[in-house]
Amino acid sequence: MGLAGRKQIVLAAVVEHYLRTGEPVGSKAVLEHGSLNVSSATIRNDMAALEREGYLEQPHTSAGRIPTVAGCRYYIEHLMQPYVLSPREREEIDCRLDQGDGANAETVVQNAADALSEITQLAVVNASNLPRFTVISQVEVIPAGKRLYALLMITSSGDIKNRMCRLSVDLTQEQLTFFENFLRENLVGQSPRDLNPAQRQKLAVAMGSYMLSLSPLLHAVYELSEQFYRQNINISGEGKLLLRPGFDSSGLVRFLEEKNQLAQLLGGAFGGVQVIFGKEDSPFAVSNSSLLLAPYQMGSHPGGSLGIIGPVRLDYRKLIPYTEYFSQSLSRQLGQFVEEEHKEGRSDDGE
Repeated sequence: MGLAGRKQIVLAAVVEHYLRTGEPVGSKAVLEHGSLNVSSATIRNDMAALEREGYLEQPHTSAGRIPTVAGCRYYIEHLMQPYVLSPREREEIDCRLDQGDGANAETVVQNAADALSEITQLAVVNASNLPRFTVISQVEVIPAGKRLYALLMITSSGDIKNRMCRLSVDLTQEQLTFFENFLRENLVGQSPRDLNPAQRQKLAVAMGSYMLSLSPLLHAVYELSEQFYRQNINISGEGKLLLRPGFDSSGLVRFLEEKNQLAQLLGGAFGGVQVIFGKEDSPFAVSNSSLLLAPYQMGSHPGGSLGIIGPVRLDYRKLIPYTEYFSQSLSRQLGQFVEEEHKEGRSDDGE
């Protein structure tokens, strides 16, 4: 529901005063804040109307009013004048995210989350899907003891996973050589996500008479590949909020422990920056708090999202455009990895 012009000015004045001070706002503060040439009685009437419509609430009978979640959301979506980042601020963000040569995509994202937490002094949750856009570049099987074998898998983005596998019998050198060649011919160059059940069945059949002795190793390779495309969730700076007065620290701890809930919430991020408040009907159930979701890309594909957790009283006017540019800069950095992989692929084709 839209608001008339003067009510918009009154609501904006209340929200901005509250976000800045944390104190209930009276009619006098509204008149001092805005450019309204009306009486205090008129302002009080407007504030009472805004309360009836659900945008303001009065914590105590004798106190002024504070914005509700609906009031804050209306302000952010319709009334707030976003801050414009200066060229210097944009350059500083770009420099923060530039990790130079040798870094992989996963490292760049984690460093970006750490930097965003440090700059904002808020907790940052990072849900990354990056490994699904890489391919398997190397698979090795290394004898590590009696009937014990170490599996090592490396992707084109530099990510490494390993695990131990214990068999019921020792393998011969001939069996090991066959298995390594089989993996090299059938897995190298493939995305870990391509190893779906149908592909797994096809590979099992292709192993022929070796299937009986090598199936436990092959199954372990499948499990190892799954680790690359499971959504990785990391948290930075949660300690910055746990000791903050008035913040629901126990609610934050419960929320951060629910990885499936976190994945669901961050997986719903789309273009721009979304603001979710703890009192709204969503999986984010940390009271008196807000969550800013910022998605990022890897080339033309979704790369993941950053979730910035803080109290309700934040400087959204500056934080939203700052976070949006941060995710855009991160997307550009990750896009360079895609370009480099394409160049390497064209180079390999030409050799």
